[in-house]
Amino acid sequence: MRFYPTFFKLAFSGMDAEKAHHIGFSMIKLAEKCGLGAVLRRWTRPSTPVRVMGLTFPSAFGLAAGFDKHGDGTTALTNLGFGHIEVGTVTGQAQDGNPQPRLFRLVEDKALINRMGFNNEGAAAIAPRLARTREVLSRRAGIRPIIGVNIGKTKVVELENAVDDYRLSARTLAPYADYMVVNVSSPNTPGLRMLQDIESLRPLLTAVREEADAVVTDRHVPLAVKIAPDLADEDVRDVARLAQDLGLDAVIATNTTIKREPLSTPTNEVAALGAGGLSGRPLRERSIEVLEILRESLPKDIAIISVGGVTSGDDVVERIEAGADLVQGYTAFLYEGPFWVHRINRALKKAYGRK
Repeated sequence: MRFYPTFFKLAFSGMDAEKAHHIGFSMIKLAEKCGLGAVLRRWTRPSTPVRVMGLTFPSAFGLAAGFDKHGDGTTALTNLGFGHIEVGTVTGQAQDGNPQPRLFRLVEDKALINRMGFNNEGAAAIAPRLARTREVLSRRAGIRPIIGVNIGKTKVVELENAVDDYRLSARTLAPYADYMVVNVSSPNTPGLRMLQDIESLRPLLTAVREEADAVVTDRHVPLAVKIAPDLADEDVRDVARLAQDLGLDAVIATNTTIKREPLSTPTNEVAALGAGGLSGRPLRERSIEVLEILRESLPKDIAIISVGGVTSGDDVVERIEAGADLVQGYTAFLYEGPFWVHRINRALKKAYGRK
């Protein structure tokens, strides 16, 4: 019997979504501080490791960027069984993000609308936290969870200076990242999605690659780009061609969408919430379409990380069967609770574990 849906309805459903997120995340961090981390790890430890981007992940399922924006709860989250945590999005300068309220639930659709605006404490503040996280995880027995770092553009930085801004983040954070992600697909930073244009994206990715290689000389830091579901199919193929030209390690598909269908929530209620990116179950179909386009367009040595509308273990298996190398979730975590990851890992063991 699952208790979390009842707990969510009683404790969180009527609360401001961002406040509920902070409370829920604080409870996860508190469990670690109280000494429950080791107990959780023994119970939730995944047992179907995968090799992707030259890294060994203890599970193919991980937590997408956006949950741990400040890198201050990463080790606590790994106690739940995630194979990787993607920290961020982190920007070169600290910023408060957009005015509140800026996170809204569409409970009937198991979805969220957010216009957070890359609120984070900046690369310089987050880097030492990531260093401590790597140190803690390196002392654990077994295959340690992988730490990705997702970087984006600081809002006050003009588009013509975006490359230097991403360079700053890459230079500061690459030494503590197992892999890095260039985010050019959030709808909540003005002008950001213009960087998905191939002519803008090529020099940006080249610069981040150069910066990471310059500061990390003892290992390869894999580089991925995260794209929007709202790209036309041919634009997705263009990104795939660019990924091959530049020798990227992965493409992450997809970010949130600015579209508002298909939804069960009444149109007037959705409109009243205003602008922002839609995530969760309604994104499932388009996310799979983009995954399939990418898999047809990319060689196997360029990984695909599929995210968007992932709710169950069956969803994760479906993405892997469709060609994903790794799968991420986020929105369903808020609706399904802390043991959601464990259920997904059980499904992966059933599908891919040793008989």
